[in-house]
Amino acid sequence: MAAANKAVLGPLVGAVDQGTSSTRFLVFNSKTAELLSHHQVELKQEFPKEGWVEQDPKEILNSVYECIEKTCEKLGQLNIDISNIKAIGVSNQRETTVVWDKLTGEPLYNAVVWLDLRTQSTVENLSKRIPGNNNFVKSKTGLPLSTYFSAVKLRWLLDNVRKVQKAVEEERALFGTVDSWLIWCLTGGANGGVHCTDVTNASRTMLFNIHSLEWDKELCEFFEIPMKILPNVRSSSEIYGLMKISHSLKAGALEGVPISGCLGDQSAALVGQMCFQDGQAKNTYGTGCFLLCNTGRKCVFSEHGLLTTVAYKLGRDKPVYYALEGSVAIAGAVVRWLRDNLGIIKTSEEIEKLAKEVGTSYGCYFVPAFSGLYAPYWEPSARGIICGLTQFTNRCHIAFAALEAVCFQTREILDAMNRDCGMPLRHLQVDGGMTNNKILMQLQADILYIPVVKPSMPETTALGAAMAAGAAEGVGVWSLDPEDLSAVTVERFEPQINAEESEIRYSTWKKAVMKSMGWVTTQSSESGMP
Repeated sequence: MAAANKAVLGPLVGAVDQGTSSTRFLVFNSKTAELLSHHQVELKQEFPKEGWVEQDPKEILNSVYECIEKTCEKLGQLNIDISNIKAIGVSNQRETTVVWDKLTGEPLYNAVVWLDLRTQSTVENLSKRIPGNNNFVKSKTGLPLSTYFSAVKLRWLLDNVRKVQKAVEEERALFGTVDSWLIWCLTGGANGGVHCTDVTNASRTMLFNIHSLEWDKELCEFFEIPMKILPNVRSSSEIYGLMKISHSLKAGALEGVPISGCLGDQSAALVGQMCFQDGQAKNTYGTGCFLLCNTGRKCVFSEHGLLTTVAYKLGRDKPVYYALEGSVAIAGAVVRWLRDNLGIIKTSEEIEKLAKEVGTSYGCYFVPAFSGLYAPYWEPSARGIICGLTQFTNRCHIAFAALEAVCFQTREILDAMNRDCGMPLRHLQVDGGMTNNKILMQLQADILYIPVVKPSMPETTALGAAMAAGAAEGVGVWSLDPEDLSAVTVERFEPQINAEESEIRYSTWKKAVMKSMGWVTTQSSESGMP
């Protein structure tokens, strides 16, 4: 019987999903897209000064090893043969910046996380050097100059960390986003590790020309980044190298398996949601909130504060697809903040119970601009505020307001998207950890006033990375032909309040957003306690 079971499954594909708050390894059946097993590990974030956000690259790597090991053990218990895993895909938090020593394999500094604000003065100094009539940075990269992207983080490391400067001078330094760090380590590290990235991750560095699809000499000169430390840019679906476990890992069984998919997490979710057509969009609720709309093979530049970014390129000889993106910095992170900083909930799941108790924020509004405001405002001076408080307000109202904040922020980027595309979205496809919260999903439908559609398997980011890996040339176990993609079962949330009430709440939210702006001047933000 066991042998028969093992035979039935056919080829499997693994996916590393390395997010901001946790790491997961998931294994899918490549023929049915069914999730067979997974393991998740929460990650520490370090806040050494106000506005600074760091992670330990070694902890990130070890969490990946731990997730692979535990998932393989679980597959063993399910009597599934792990030698059926034919490929591994990687999806990752984007922009987070790592610099390491290629001889020792040691990181030269903590990873500077995408949410980190220490580069605000770097951004201000650089912006003075961009001619007003020719924003070549935006036209080449699709991105506004912001603390969010890797180039300014790398610039800060080169300016402020002696170990990094020295390694660059001695030609020992390698730079990468988290995908590059993981692929380099998983393919052997200092013993022949492959130093590469894919077009989607490269498009978030601010050093990459999204038209020519290569590192841009003029941009590297502008940010004064030596090109020799940059990874090779590849498509999102090709064999980069083979798993080489230099770690004392029980999952040595994956030795020699090709790593053949690589997508930034938001691109991976777009693929996992099967948004392959021009005009299809998805919204992912993770640490932040990211709405991406596929614009096909053309770059569309936003008039309303959205980013232009590379959606995917699923093969060396396949065309590149672009997307418009609305990026919100704080979504799930606000729940983690209520848990870890305020202590009003013990687990993230508890927020739903609190919100349910009151069913309204009772005039309380929470703008979680912890890292300034991203889309559509790009206002680094904003900070978080909770307003509309009375003696009646309690922790339940604040919990409800936090969930509403996620929905209002999504409404702002959806409005911008609709204005840029001219074709309003008729429903919103959603995914990510927070979508398990039914109150949040219903609120989202009410605030957008369109149905919200959630796949019953919400791990679409990992699924997208697995699809890219399984479909790669030389692997070929996953077909991306539309007729072969299995139909997904979904849950729909229909709007339940009247449109007028929805509009009143939204306009009050906008008033609150205005009050969060202009809070910080550079001087005060740079001088936090060491």
